[in-house]
Amino acid sequence: MVLFKLTHHFAALLWVGGMFFALAVLRPSAVEVLDAAQRLRLWDAVLTRFFHWVWGAVGVLLVTGFFMIYLSGGMSHVPRHVHVMLALGLMMMAIYGYVFFACYVPMSVHVSKQRWQEAGVCLGKMRRWVTVNLLLGLLTISIEVIGAAIG
Repeated sequence: MVLFKLTHHFAALLWVGGMFFALAVLRPSAVEVLDAAQRLRLWDAVLTRFFHWVWGAVGVLLVTGFFMIYLSGGMSHVPRHVHVMLALGLMMMAIYGYVFFACYVPMSVHVSKQRWQEAGVCLGKMRRWVTVNLLLGLLTISIEVIGAAIG
């Protein structure tokens, strides 16, 4: 169980930490030093790499999360905070699916065709949803820590 929990936490850390880095560090730095076209090319390259890791993290989170629930005897035997964490995690995955397919893929196409205004609109939508996902991720982590502490 410890190995599954550790792997689960590493996957969550990668995803949530990556969102924090993108929003709090990379975005303001890119705005400060790059013009719009350069920023969009940078975001396209960064997100291409990051999203490979996120897809892996989502898979790991699903497998390890459901397996830990199974090892605990199923949903009827896990504490309430696990139910809340599962619901929040599934919401985050749905938002990620939207961000990837409805925002990132079109943005990448626009960048490849040098349609900077359209790419910028997609990136703006992505930023708003990633902010929501970051907050949900921090909430989920908080629930896990508090839930584990109080039993």
